[in-house]
Amino acid sequence: MMNLLKLVLILLVGYALVVGLIYLTQDRLIYMPSSNVVGNPANVGLDYEDVALDTEDGVRLHGWYLPGPEDDAPVLLFLHGNAGNIGHRLESLEQFHHLGLAVLIIDYRGYGKSQGRPDEEGTHQDARAAWHWLRDHLEYEPDEIVLFGRSLGAAVAARLAEAKNPAAVILEAAFTSAADLGAEVYPWLPVRALIRHEYDVLGRVGAIEAPLLFSHAREDEIVPFAHAERLLEASGEGARLMALEGGHNDAYRATGERYMEGLREFLEDAGLELRPSERPEGDEE
Repeated sequence: MMNLLKLVLILLVGYALVVGLIYLTQDRLIYMPSSNVVGNPANVGLDYEDVALDTEDGVRLHGWYLPGPEDDAPVLLFLHGNAGNIGHRLESLEQFHHLGLAVLIIDYRGYGKSQGRPDEEGTHQDARAAWHWLRDHLEYEPDEIVLFGRSLGAAVAARLAEAKNPAAVILEAAFTSAADLGAEVYPWLPVRALIRHEYDVLGRVGAIEAPLLFSHAREDEIVPFAHAERLLEASGEGARLMALEGGHNDAYRATGERYMEGLREFLEDAGLELRPSERPEGDEE
């Protein structure tokens, strides 16, 4: 009996140490930035300018602004996922350009060439700084701005969309909340008691008044498709769900031309006028 009690005690202490370690290091599990921006839009034949903008709390961010194929093109604010940096999103930048959109993509604090360290409130401040840069510096009107967020960026875009009035909102590979996802990935941990970053998308989508599209891979191996279905159910009337092929990180590529057509149809139905650019020869799906 004594040996059994000792074993139980050892297991409990070990479990407590693991829980404590997860609590202290959770930022490293959520944010996976890379500081090495290895490419730029010129590598895929796109014009761009480097952008430096400042957040409310004085953090200097780096991003790229890519003009659209036409001078009066709507602009898409691209809020990327939790890993890498803007240099890993060149293929998506090509797709949006070919749809007929200008694009502003930023790196959150701590990512790429941006200063600071990431946290939940910081990423929301970063998104607001990007919105205000488009409004104040380039004088885009809200009805000319599309918010696009992928994975973690979908949570950031949802909060921004709730506060602003964009032309349209696209949330790709979105989770219902960080706690929901964490509880699914780590069912043996008290995730809801440990997590410091809410990223509550489910609680925000119902307040988004702009046209709203969810795009999500049915076989997403990181964020199950059921998250998209729950988000759609919680959203206002008229929200749409586009089921994609592939997985969490390659659905926009794997779905091919149907992905592009789905985005184009949604944006045009939202009242945006798109004049797609010529796609380079050999770039057909």
